[in-house]
Amino acid sequence: MSAIALSPQVLAKYEPVIGLEVHVQLLTRTKAFCGCQNHFGSEPNTNICPVCLGLPGSLPVLNSQAVAFATLASLAINCEVRERSIFARKNYFYPDLPKGYQISQFDKPLAEHGWIDVPTADGKTKRIGITRLHMEEDAGKSIHDGFADSATRTYLDLNRCGTPLAEIVSEPDIRTPDEAFEYLTRLKEILLYCEVSDCNMEEGSLRCDANVSVRPWGQEKFGAKVEVKNVNSFRFVRAALEYEIERQIEVIESGGHISQETRLWNVAEGRTYSMRSKEQAHDYRYFPEPDLPPVIVSAEFLAATKKKLPELPEARRARMIAEYELASQDAFTLTAERAFADRFEAAARTARNPRRVANLLISELGGRLKALGLEQEQSPVSMAGVVHASDLLDEGKISSKQLKQLFDACFEKGEDFATVYEREKPRQITDTGAIEALIDEVIAANPKQVEQYRGGKKTLSAFFVGQVMKASKGQANPALLNELVVKKLEG
Repeated sequence: MSAIALSPQVLAKYEPVIGLEVHVQLLTRTKAFCGCQNHFGSEPNTNICPVCLGLPGSLPVLNSQAVAFATLASLAINCEVRERSIFARKNYFYPDLPKGYQISQFDKPLAEHGWIDVPTADGKTKRIGITRLHMEEDAGKSIHDGFADSATRTYLDLNRCGTPLAEIVSEPDIRTPDEAFEYLTRLKEILLYCEVSDCNMEEGSLRCDANVSVRPWGQEKFGAKVEVKNVNSFRFVRAALEYEIERQIEVIESGGHISQETRLWNVAEGRTYSMRSKEQAHDYRYFPEPDLPPVIVSAEFLAATKKKLPELPEARRARMIAEYELASQDAFTLTAERAFADRFEAAARTARNPRRVANLLISELGGRLKALGLEQEQSPVSMAGVVHASDLLDEGKISSKQLKQLFDACFEKGEDFATVYEREKPRQITDTGAIEALIDEVIAANPKQVEQYRGGKKTLSAFFVGQVMKASKGQANPALLNELVVKKLEG
């Protein structure tokens, strides 16, 4: 949590201005400019070659699949793809950058002028502009700990050198940490739906830097911008922004001024620390990469790529809400992952009641999986099993209580629903005469409660329903039972 505590009145005087820079590792088999494997987790310095290391005489060759993935991502976030874009050399020295420059794009990026719509706190949507998507290669990794001599030495793993990235830069349209969280969530969903990246933050496949400033409400000019790095989850992005906004306001309120700088987020302490002043930042001396020709995206290639766009999350949610009469939150849960949404829809088309299937997936199945720390793929109850259970419930062949018991048995024994159901075969009592006989017995055994009910305490009907359910071992049809209990007590 933030160590800063400012009053709501002070916070309300300032408007935060936030922009995000997201680096996305493209899911190609090989690197951006050579044939080395683009693979996480290999032994250090095993996926490298003269091109990765920038050795004399080596020449880069652009990975066409990286261009295809970056173009698909650009279209998915509503960007205009340039017909002609150019790679440049971004020159700076750092130990994990063996060439002394990074191949990137500068003034002529692959795509520009996109947007993503995000939900806001008032239940509406807000459009966040995207300045550009450009392609570049990643640097290596400096390892500062984990070795006996880490106190005096830094080790280098250059496997990441040349890994293909797409950098997505937002406009400074974000005004709250929650909006930043929603923007990142929607962006990640879109990229996963397009299958251009696995977006695994733990492995560095998706990294985010946040630019944040504050200004008094009504002021048009932006305040001094601070860049926050080293944030490895969306939750921490939100926490880092909350802290940094309050820190900047406190500095201004104390009569100080904000320095344009880069700061690091410290998870353990819940605060940011100064890393370097922006005034002292490198002049990258960009110039066109002489070893790579311009990237030409033809009209034919662009048209073919557009045909590969999947139905994107927001459009899919809207359709599923209309088609299956789902609640908005249920549709969001079901569409968060494309593969899961695909499985649900395939199952829903075979079910008597798709909405009930959705409810069972989220409440009964999802609740149990969450409690056990399991993923959907680890569920003993298959999607077909959920449909089977939903149909039985819809047909009145089992009660909700029986379904819960059957699901419990599935998880206890690690068996699918059909197997457990065939063995247990719970049956509902739907015979009116049999249920009436049980009601008569309960009424005869509880004359005091009958008198109270007929005296006006109508809520006691639930007592009688419960007693009959107990007598029937949970097998009485609930809807029929409720109807018959009221009929008997009123008669």
